[in-house]
Amino acid sequence: MKVLVLGGGVIGVTTAYFLAEAGHEVTVYDRQPGPALETSFANAGEVSPGYASPWAGPGIPVKAVKWLLMKYGPLVVRPAFDPNMWTWLIKMLRNCTAERYALNKSRMVPLAEYSRDTLKALREATGITYDERTKGTLQLFRKQKQLDGTGGDVEVLKKYGVPYEILDRDGCIAAEPALAAVREKFVGGLRLPGDETGDCKMFTDRLAELCVARGVTFEYGSTIRRIVRNRNRLTNVLTDSGWKSADAFVMAMGSYSAQFMRELGRPIPVYPVKGYSITVPVGNADAAPVSTVMDETYKVAITRLGDRIRVGGTAEISGYDLRLHESRRRTLEHSVGDLFPGGGDLKAASFWCGLRPMTPDGPPLIGLSEVANLYLNTGHGTLGWTMACGSAKVLADIMSNRVPEINARDISPERYLKPA
Repeated sequence: MKVLVLGGGVIGVTTAYFLAEAGHEVTVYDRQPGPALETSFANAGEVSPGYASPWAGPGIPVKAVKWLLMKYGPLVVRPAFDPNMWTWLIKMLRNCTAERYALNKSRMVPLAEYSRDTLKALREATGITYDERTKGTLQLFRKQKQLDGTGGDVEVLKKYGVPYEILDRDGCIAAEPALAAVREKFVGGLRLPGDETGDCKMFTDRLAELCVARGVTFEYGSTIRRIVRNRNRLTNVLTDSGWKSADAFVMAMGSYSAQFMRELGRPIPVYPVKGYSITVPVGNADAAPVSTVMDETYKVAITRLGDRIRVGGTAEISGYDLRLHESRRRTLEHSVGDLFPGGGDLKAASFWCGLRPMTPDGPPLIGLSEVANLYLNTGHGTLGWTMACGSAKVLADIMSNRVPEINARDISPERYLKPA
């Protein structure tokens, strides 16, 4: 088929790659001058299947109130007169039960594991590099209550055969030697040795080059202005370079996918949740992290990317607002400075934010939409980098009339076309 992929972030580019591998004629459109210049640009750098969990879970409403009151809290809500915001929040609260959390996590972990394995296979097949490391991730607990509360997550890890280790202080230090300097600040951790790290922007840039070598066309600096539906099929999209037609279309525009789907009269439950990061030059390698450390108290990920440290976190619910708030920077600086003092030069750090496309239940939307020739690959939330390759491979299989290698029904848009 002739396929137009709308969006040139990590989701759009991986989709283009696997569609081209399946023999389709692919063109990617993005408003930016190159790939991965929005949400994929400076994320936390984790490829972490074991931490593939929905944000909606038991106890979250109570925790949210505490987070809002913390000096360095991980949650910010900036209320607005936006019906889509409040509808999404209500749907998310409905998923904050133990039963739904377990169901949603069980849908996310297999996709994330499959995606990591697909990324490995891609790396082996192409030799692509992106400051990758395969040294696992460490969820660090500052309080005993946090460590004691891992039982539910561990059960899911066991169910899906995800390797894990429950570590005491010495075990955490063995995994991340720089933590020896602050051993009194944590009690233990949960380590997932199969997780990876890497620079999402670097990966997407290099994969785009591989796409071009496989015949994919990229139209950068080309904003999607209008999408036309005739009966229940897309016929054309209007871009800065004119009207474009195709046999099939893929909506991979992250949070902005929701806006276009509303214009088509086929709304999807995706809403932007802003995240922030700082990128810090390594000052003292011995005092810096080896891989990724998840600071559970502040919900901050601290990741080593070559000669840089990427520090990512915060859930800010404020619509499509891309303003950088200094209070969020202070939270990130506090976490990395507290756990890895001297590891990086905070004065030289760059500050960034991006909009994560979140579904109320957690799993993304991958598959055919309610429009006959429009496919969705969006709603990955904080896990776009983790789930990118697997999501793209699943969608390419669906569009090529092949049976995906994992169960794709649980992550399809169909689950929102039925009464909840």
